[in-house]
Amino acid sequence: MSKKEKQPIEQPPEEKPREKKVKVIYYDDGSTVADMSGTKREKTPRQKATFKEQARTFFGVMKKMVLPMLATLAALTIVYIIILAAAGRL
Repeated sequence: MSKKEKQPIEQPPEEKPREKKVKVIYYDDGSTVADMSGTKREKTPRQKATFKEQARTFFGVMKKMVLPMLATLAALTIVYIIILAAAGRL
């Protein structure tokens, strides 16, 4: 007997069955593709905010940001002082 006869015959691995992809079905009309053909806008000029409106918005946002900004700066200052004290340079 030769070595070839002693070795078992190798079988190719069995292929696993592929899983089917689940189609997404929307409840509105049962189609899977959204129809955007009827959503055209009329060509109207964009309304720009006036300088007064922009300034009012800017300062309104800045009022809300001042306290968190000061709290962050205070926290960073305290951490910096603690690191200086730990390094012995304070």
